Amino acid sequence: MEQHSRSALKEKKRIVIKIGSSSLTHRETKDLNLMKIERLVRIISDLKGQGKEVILVSSGAIAVGRQALGHRGKPGSLAEKQAYAAVGQARLMMVYQKLFAEYNQTAAQILLTKNIMERESSRLNAQNTFEELLKLHAIPIVNENDTVSTSEIPLVDNFGDNDRLSAIVAALVGADLLILLSDIDGLYSDDPHKNPDARLISLVPEITPELLAMGKSSSGSDVGTGGMAAKLAAARIATDSGSDMVIANGNDVSTVLEITGGKETGTLFLAHRNQDFDLMSYIAHEY
Repeated sequence: MEQHSRSALKEKKRIVIKIGSSSLTHRETKDLNLMKIERLVRIISDLKGQGKEVILVSSGAIAVGRQALGHRGKPGSLAEKQAYAAVGQARLMMVYQKLFAEYNQTAAQILLTKNIMERESSRLNAQNTFEELLKLHAIPIVNENDTVSTSEIPLVDNFGDNDRLSAIVAALVGADLLILLSDIDGLYSDDPHKNPDARLISLVPEITPELLAMGKSSSGSDVGTGGMAAKLAAARIATDSGSDMVIANGNDVSTVLEITGGKETGTLFLAHRNQDFDLMSYIAHEY
């Protein structure tokens, strides 16, 4: 089953790739790792050359903003976070635009908030925008709009992390594969940082309550927000909406080519479309 499922990933046509802040920045300085971003851009451009449609969900705006403004720590207030994002979103997009242009590709920015997804008219507008951009062979680059999101006010308009945001985007556009590039190799039977006997789980045919209970809301990075609990929540959204999902280590972005080439890398969660799953109901009640 594992071999067949992995081989099927070669045929995926609409792919959402999420990369976290910790995978985009240097560990020591938290500055952007431009060499890694360039490799990611080259890989996405090559996937496009294979006839695939790719949407990139990219963290990093706040990290880029605080770098530009000369601050090293996480923002201490909501206003500071939004100020970093206002600077960083423009700078990060400038980097992507420049690098994608080197490979004759056009990048487009889409900033989302929770209330956009909750309103039918704005949700349909977002969906139509994605479809038109893909039709025009552009590469949508998505992030939460941190300049206006209010993460300290519960249940208003923030997604909280880009793991779940990427799964929501995958469900919205009907993607058949979601790849989460993180700072961990995949889903483990226990926390590998604490338990040397923890084993990597290569295949998850179904997300069970026991599996969800394994998620721990912790992260080894001070630039990211999504722990394993967020990734399992993303897996539930993606698989219930009909998309396979892979969690893999983003330290080497060539992992993307291994996944799409059918190699056993990371943890594969198999799609099992749930007829009772309603994305909008999930957004309204689970956040």
